[in-house]
Formats: sequence, C-alpha cells, structure tokens
Amino acid sequence: MKIGVPKEIKNHEYRVGATPYTIKGFVEAGHEVLVQTKAGEKIGFTDEKYEAAGAKVVSSAKEIYECPMVIKVKEPQKEEYELLHEGQILFCYLHLAPDPKQTEALLKQKIIGIAYETVTEKNGRLPLLVPMSEVAGRIAIQVGAYYLQMANGGKGVLLGGIPGVTPGRVVVFGGGTVGTESLRMALGLGANVTVFDKNMKTLKVLDQLYAPALKTVYPTAGAIEEALTRADLVVGAVLIPGAAAPKILTRKLLKKMEPGSVMVDVAIDQGGFAETSRATSHSDPIYVEEGVIHYCVTNMPAACARTATVGLTNATYPFALNLANLGYKKALEEDPHLMDGLNVYYGKVTNEHVAKALGLDFESPKDALKKTRQ
Repeated sequence: MKIGVPKEIKNHEYRVGATPYTIKGFVEAGHEVLVQTKAGEKIGFTDEKYEAAGAKVVSSAKEIYECPMVIKVKEPQKEEYELLHEGQILFCYLHLAPDPKQTEALLKQKIIGIAYETVTEKNGRLPLLVPMSEVAGRIAIQVGAYYLQMANGGKGVLLGGIPGVTPGRVVVFGGGTVGTESLRMALGLGANVTVFDKNMKTLKVLDQLYAPALKTVYPTAGAIEEALTRADLVVGAVLIPGAAAPKILTRKLLKKMEPGSVMVDVAIDQGGFAETSRATSHSDPIYVEEGVIHYCVTNMPAACARTATVGLTNATYPFALNLANLGYKKALEEDPHLMDGLNVYYGKVTNEHVAKALGLDFESPKDALKKTRQ
C-alpha cells in the first residue's frame, strides 16, 4: 500500500505520524511511504533520516493526500479538507464529537476515518490515547505551576510550599490516565492533591497507591464546591470515549474560585469539562474568565513533541501496519478493537457517541462495512 505522512499544520504542532523507525518497518513489509519534507525536522527526524529508512520525501501536501492511506497526528485542518478523497483511509486523532465542521467535511469527502482516541483493547483501555494522556497529564501540572506565578497572572502560590508554609492545593477531576499522571506529578512537587472520580474502584486503586498524601473523593455537588473554593490549580481530566466531555465545572462554581487560580482543561479536545472552556493554541494559550486563568490548548503534547511522537508511534504502528498489510476491511473485521476506532465511513457516522453529540444518523461499523465495495 502507498502510505502518506504529512507535515502537521496545526498551531505549534511538531509531532509527526511516523518516525524513521516505523517507516523502516512499513518499507520492509513491502509498502511505499511518502513523507512530506520537514515533517519531523523540528524534533530531529530529518528528511535524510526518513530517506535512509526507505521513505520518499516529497515537497507538497497534495502528493501526500493522493495516497490511499494517510497517517498523521492531529485532525485535518480546514486547509486539508479538500485534499481528502473518497475511500481514503485517514488514521489519526479526530475528536469529532465537538467538531461539526470537521465531521461534515469528512462525511462529504467519504473518507474512512479511524480515530486513535476510540481504538480499544481487551481491558477497555484506549491504547492509542494512553501515551498522549500520559504526556498531557504531566504537562498539566507544569503549565499550572507556571501560570500560578505572579508574573504570569497567577495568585503567587508555589505548589510545593516551603517549610512553615502550606503547599498549594491541586484538584483533579478524573482518575484515568491523564488524572493519574497529573496527581503523580503534583504529589511529586509536594502539593496537597484531591482527585474526584465517579468510579469507586478507581478511587480505591488510587487510594491504595497514593494515600494518605492523596485525597480521593466521590464527586457530590457539595464536595466539589468545597474543593473548588480552596483550589489553586484545577485539572480537567474527564473522558467518555468518543463523546463530548461532560460540563462539570460550571460558571457558577468557577465564580467560587479565588482570582489568580488556574484551570487546565485537558478534556478540551472533546469540548472541555468547563462551561467556560474554549479551545486555545500554544501561541495564545490562556485567557481569564471569572478571575480564573484558563489553559485550554487542544494539542498539549506537542509542547514535548519528540517524547510524544515516539510514544504515540510505538502505539499506533502495529495497527497501521495491519491496515496496510490486510487492507482496511479485513483489518477491521479481524480486530474488533480497531473496529471501535472507525468513526466515519463513506459518508456515514459509525461512532454512536459522535452521532449522538452532533445529532446525526448512526450506522454500526459492521453494517457499514457490509456495504463496502472492497
């Protein structure tokens, strides 16, 4: 199969969909790989390294998007919509539930959209989301600590405190991968950390691992309000796979937080967990609502793009190789976990959460595949 790897064009997005190491694997399996020039240059993956791995380096995105299969990191930007074509496999993060315009474009172009964020594994985890969640969860505490500094608009709290001075208070919503990495980082700095999650099994595991330093709390309305009135840094790490994030942090609750506090919304790719959240970029990462600094960057892991790229491609490579080796239909039919990643297919929405969030008709992936021409 002919595989294209484009240069990402989202703001400050330096990750790339394949490394020279994974390219070599594709080539050795008999596939032809085109990589857009300078796709990985910023993180040390030069054109020369891609060529040495067996890729053909091309100058334009148009050449990349002529390939039957495109592997990238972030969802296509509006400038890329018209480059997509019917029957093309697009393997990347899509985050369609909060993005009707992108969904409309992908349906119009009749592409086969397989989203990293909804591919599953036997234990219910999301293997292609996990590495980026690990990166984003750790970054959330770094940027939160940064924006708490007075020079950056914050209230002047040092998360770890000092002898004789209480540490900062961090509140994490969600005990999944993002939440766990955030609370670990915050505990490591010496902060006072509380995590909320509706799953009592999750709270029990976190309690066994990190108590008594970590406070695990079930999210009743009263408990949430009490924690927010004292919080210095809040991290939104809630996730319903494929669906829009629930709005847990309302404006009314936000008003109860102290001015100069910081909220980092890692759920922003799925629309955000706060009513006041709106997507920001690495070039303009923050804004203030009700006196609270909001950090809502939609591609947080791009800040540490080399680490993130290697972690991501380690996870995506086996799935991508199967798609190339077997063809999408056989690969999807033989792997129900990859099938969970199929979000759009020849003009149909094949993810129930996306369809519900956008008010669109849903067709099951199995039913859609039966109608395929491959």
